[in-house]
Formats: sequence, structure tokens, C-alpha cells
Amino acid sequence: MLLGEGQTPLVKSGYIGKELGIPNLYFKLENLNPTGSYKDRFAAVLVSEMRAAGQKVCIATSSGNTGAALSAYCAAAGITCILVVVDGAPLPKVKQMQLYGAQILMVKDFGKNAEMTTRVFEDLEKICVSRQLPLPISAFRYCPSAMQGVQTLVYEINEELSGPADHIFSPAGGGGLTLAVTKGVLSSSSRTKVHCVQPEGNDTIASQLRNGLLRAMAVNASVTTVSGLQVASVIDGDEVITNCRALGGNGYVVGDSDVFKWQKQMAQKEGIFSEPAGAVALAGLENAISRNEINQNETVVCLVTGSGFKDMGSVDRNFNLPEVRTISHEESISNIKDWFNG
Repeated sequence: MLLGEGQTPLVKSGYIGKELGIPNLYFKLENLNPTGSYKDRFAAVLVSEMRAAGQKVCIATSSGNTGAALSAYCAAAGITCILVVVDGAPLPKVKQMQLYGAQILMVKDFGKNAEMTTRVFEDLEKICVSRQLPLPISAFRYCPSAMQGVQTLVYEINEELSGPADHIFSPAGGGGLTLAVTKGVLSSSSRTKVHCVQPEGNDTIASQLRNGLLRAMAVNASVTTVSGLQVASVIDGDEVITNCRALGGNGYVVGDSDVFKWQKQMAQKEGIFSEPAGAVALAGLENAISRNEINQNETVVCLVTGSGFKDMGSVDRNFNLPEVRTISHEESISNIKDWFNG
């Protein structure tokens, strides 16, 4: 199934890169995919496989973007979509899924508690196996062939830069995206360093990678407020560590406040309206610069994974934007003149 996914723009930073001392900073705008995130690359392949197999029902889990993507592509394919979503998934994402026609089940503590998260995955996997259905979780652990669709963003970056980047910063929850990026780099025989960035409230992979450990570590409860990265279990984390380390990449843990700071900066200085998870990579880059782990002459790509329209509740909670009230025409003209007069 194709809805126009992929071939997203790679945009050179106009201001932030210069301010950080990285003049060759680029943003890969995955927020411009059909349903607003990179997960469309995954859904396009997965639903095409289901349609070819004659399957009529899709049962999946989601923190938001996977569900939106699967809902849309299933709608286009005439496949019924049933989604088990994480506890507290952003309402705009849930409504997007519902409008595409998906049936939504939100499970208490799913995505927040490692034991419950694992239990949900295992029980759904049993149901799907018994009915010869895939379990469309955007992770290589569950859907390796469909995740190859995500690898294509690396090939696009190489084409758009006429060569590989020196660094790619990728946000991680369960690690599927970061693993896809490393696999794309390895299959293209380039030596791009791929870095795994996680919010401190869901640090399952990044610190393990930085500290030289071999395995990711489940967390008792995901306390980050960055939606989409609330994945308390390991999933693809072990292989992320192996591949990132092989490529010379590192792990970066960032605070939620830094993520929201860069979300706002991207909007106001670059015109990029990203969801919070889409600003995590840039927060990781700032961390790397503070550690003197990036050379100013190197080319850096930050992945902007999803649209800000996905989580307007986060905008309301974090940015205290002024209320817009209706005023008279005369008052509006007076305000504009006052603005010019300083």
C-alpha cells in the first residue's frame, strides 16, 4: 500500500546549527509523511504484506504514531484495525486513529510498567500466532521485514547529501527506529556514526551504550512526558547497543525540559513544528556538543520523527502561550503601531 510515504525533505538548518557551532546541521523531516510520522514507512510495507496474504484483520499496539499509520493504511486496504494503545497516549493521536476507523483499547499501565508492557506484547503475540496474523509492532523483534521500510530513510539521506552524513542522531523508545538507521548505514557500507538518544525517564538503552554494557535494561516505570518514547521494556535495545557501538555511535540521555526547549526552538527558528519526540535528537546533539564529542566541520542529521499536530496537549502544557481574544479593528491597528514604535 502506498499513500505517498518516504522521500521526505532533508533541510539544512538556517539558525540553530550556526548557534550550536555546527554549520552543517540537517533535519530529516519525517513529520511530513502522510499521517505525520516516520511510521508510515513501516505501515506501508506491513499492510502490503497483509493484503498480499489475504489477511482481513490487523491487531497491533501503539503509543500513537504506529497506530495512526496502521489505521490509515488499513483503511486504504480494506482491513479492520484493532489497536491496543499505551496508557495516556495523546488524545489527538487517538482521535486520528479513530477517524481512520480503528477500534481503540487503552490498557492501564501499558507503556509505563515494564511487566505490564511485556505481558501485553506476549498475550497479543499468542493471539496473532494462533490466527496466523502478524503483530505489527514497529520493532525488528516482531516485524523485521516491515521495519526494512524504515531503513529507506538512510538511503534518502545519502542521496540528498550526495554521500553519507558523519552523524545521525535518533530518538529511541524501544529502539526500532535507531536499529533501522544502523541497519541502513551498515547495508550502505558507509561509516556514519549513529547515536541513540533517550529521555531520562525512559533510559533503557542510552546509558547502557555509553557505559560499555552489552544489554539494554528495562525500567520499572516510564516517567518521561515525551509521548511516543514511553517504552519501558527492552524490545530492540540489545541490538541497538551492538550496532551503534560497531559504528562508533554513543548514547545520550536528555531531560524532558531540554526536549521541550528544542521543540520550541525548532518551531520559532527553523519553522519546523515537531512533536516532542521529534526534538529529542536535537537535544542529544546539544548534549554531544557539551561533551566535545562532535567536530564542528562534520555533517550532522537529526531525525524529526513526527508532527507537532500529534500532541497539541503537550503544547498547551509546556509553553504557556498567550490567550488570543477578539478585539476591535481600531485596537488591532493601535497594537500594530505600538509594536513598530517599540
